[in-house]
Amino acid sequence: MTATLPAASPAAPEPAAPPAPPAPLDKRRLLIRPVVRFRGSRPDLVLCGVLLAAILLVQGWNIQQYPTLSDDEGTYLAQAWAVQNGHGLAHYTYWYDHPPLGWMQLAALTWIPSLIAPESMTVAPMRCAMLVVGAASAVMLYVLARRLWLPRWAAGLAMALFGLSPLSVVLQREIFLDNLAVMWMLLAFCLAASPSRHLWHHFGAGLAAAVAVLTKETMLVVLPALLVTMWRYSHRDTRKFAVTGAVTACVLIGLSYPLFALLKGELLPGAGHVSLWEGVTYQMSRPGSGFILTDGSGSNGVLDSWLYYDRVLPLGGLAGAALLLATVRWSVTARALAGPALAVAVLALVAMRPSGYLPAMYVIQALPFLALVLAGGAASVAHAVLRKGRPLPRLVPVRRTVAVLLAAVAAAYVLPRWYDGDRTAMTADANAPYRAAASWLGREVDDPAGARVLVDDALWLDLVHAGYRPGLGVIWFYKADLDPAVTRTMPRGWQDLDYVVASPTVRRDARDLPNVAAALRHSTPVATFGVGEERIEIRKITGAEAR
Repeated sequence: MTATLPAASPAAPEPAAPPAPPAPLDKRRLLIRPVVRFRGSRPDLVLCGVLLAAILLVQGWNIQQYPTLSDDEGTYLAQAWAVQNGHGLAHYTYWYDHPPLGWMQLAALTWIPSLIAPESMTVAPMRCAMLVVGAASAVMLYVLARRLWLPRWAAGLAMALFGLSPLSVVLQREIFLDNLAVMWMLLAFCLAASPSRHLWHHFGAGLAAAVAVLTKETMLVVLPALLVTMWRYSHRDTRKFAVTGAVTACVLIGLSYPLFALLKGELLPGAGHVSLWEGVTYQMSRPGSGFILTDGSGSNGVLDSWLYYDRVLPLGGLAGAALLLATVRWSVTARALAGPALAVAVLALVAMRPSGYLPAMYVIQALPFLALVLAGGAASVAHAVLRKGRPLPRLVPVRRTVAVLLAAVAAAYVLPRWYDGDRTAMTADANAPYRAAASWLGREVDDPAGARVLVDDALWLDLVHAGYRPGLGVIWFYKADLDPAVTRTMPRGWQDLDYVVASPTVRRDARDLPNVAAALRHSTPVATFGVGEERIEIRKITGAEAR
């Protein structure tokens, strides 16, 4: 009998391997949020469009009448007029007070209106060009807020703060280089925070930053904040290339300004010409306006003028920046807004220099960052109230009620003050004396082409269009003492003049200008417009030796 072996039993299954421990979480992944494509998001487009319409209405209504025309506006527009008409980079000797790129952009913005109606190339009508700049800046601020991960309501809040604050309405209406520089810097931040993170976005950010600095050189202090934003939002694999390319692009474009001066032989001081070195030295050595918190100092007066229009945006923005910088280690929102918060901090520190000079328009370059960090601080508080610690279901209504109450209290405080400030901007007429003075000089002077008149730059273009000779007939009052090309045409000083228009600016600065002061002393008013310190006097030169 043949023996048979028993069938082999099936092999027992091997015991299952224990599950592998979960991989440690990449903290960076926790910070990734859905990318918002602005052009493809209907809610964002609708909200941004509604806010933009409100901003354009508030800023554009009554723009020619308020605020009072300033000498700086007249200077920049007159320089733009000189570029348009082939008279060089300025209506007088260009002395490197600022890079010329700013008023070259103004010349481009006002080119078509000046062709259609040349007589409208004056300060008040040309303020409308600033609406284009303000609209572009407001839209870019909204885009930037969304790219920095702010929720839609907070991005809308930032845009409203930036465009509707009475402080913003007043300053963004005026023809200032700072407004143009802010537009370019916001473009640089938008490119630096681009969700696509292409290398060309970062190169573009460097180029836009360089244009911002060449538009208004004080934008230099914001560049570290831009670098922080670029570093944070660039891809780690290409970060070094991106940052290096952006810095290189910014530096190379920025060097075009000293190269221009070098090619003209005006880089360094020398006999018979102006120089970039002297222009920079003058700007850096201007007498300081004192510590900003010292009562009675010039800087404190500037601060008071900002707070007169609005306390919410400057003070709330500083508080928001402090909150974000203090919580940057554990708050996602704070880390996302580290760049704008740093910009606010740096700008505030520069403004607080006791030995520095603080101009009234300095706050313009801080306005978008103040709005961003204030909205970001509000978003952080709302997040803490509504979601922190995964609250029990029964606590959710309580937290929502607290959030609504906080929002209501803030609105009750802000809206009445903003309503009063914006209503003044939309109804007051602060420029009636200027219009009346320009009309009188165009109507009552028998020979405008042969007359010589000292004016501030706010009226300079009005008189040019009225038939006065630009440069030597209608004379910007500073030049009567400070420009050799003008003083050579006035061998007898004040006696070579026919009229002096004593605006508040002329009366204020005459104490440091001997020819202007003498012209005021040896003249009598023939027409006065307005009252008090804001009046404008047209004074006729008198004296036996006057021509």
